[in-house]
Amino acid sequence: MSDSQEAFQTLLQLAQHSRAVARGLPAQADIRPLWSGIGFSLMGQYFVAPMGEVSEMLEIPPFTHLPGVQPWVRGVANVRGRLLPLFDLAAFFGDKLTGTRKQRRVLVLETRTLYSGLMVDQVFGMQHFPMDEYREQAGDDVVPDILPFITGSYPLGGRQWSLFRPALLAEDARFINAAKS
Repeated sequence: MSDSQEAFQTLLQLAQHSRAVARGLPAQADIRPLWSGIGFSLMGQYFVAPMGEVSEMLEIPPFTHLPGVQPWVRGVANVRGRLLPLFDLAAFFGDKLTGTRKQRRVLVLETRTLYSGLMVDQVFGMQHFPMDEYREQAGDDVVPDILPFITGSYPLGGRQWSLFRPALLAEDARFINAAKS
C-alpha cells in the first residue's frame, strides 16, 4: 500500500471512530418562552420586578438624611453625580427591612418624571419564568398594603414570586408626596 493510501485509510478509521463516539444532537425539546425580571425579597416575601422598570441595582450608598419627610424616606445619595432619593420600601408598607445590612440593596427606578431608589432586603438578580406559568393572582401571604402594586405571580424553585410593578408605585400619590403633612 502506498503512503497516500495508508494516510487515507488512517483518516477513514479516524472518521469512523469519531462518529462512533460522538454524542448525538440534543433532543428536540419544546422551547418555552421565558419572561425575565429582577428578583428581590422584602419583608420575608419574594418579588420580581419587570426589567424595564428597574434601571440598576446598587449596594446601599452613603446618604444624607432629610428633614421634614416621611419616616420611610431614608435620605438622598450622590450616585455618579446625580442625587438619588432613597426610600425604605418595607417602611413604606408599614414594616421594616430584615436580613443583614450587607445583603440589602437598592433598586433604582428611572422614568421620565422619577429617579429614585427603593431599599429592599436582598436582590437575587435576573430571574427567568416560563410565561405559560403566569398567574393573575399575587403569591401567597402577600401583605395587603402591597397588593395594589402586584399584577400577578410566577412559581419558581418552590416559591411564588409576586410580580411587583415599581411603575405603579411611582404613580401612587402617597409615594410621590413624601413630605410630612
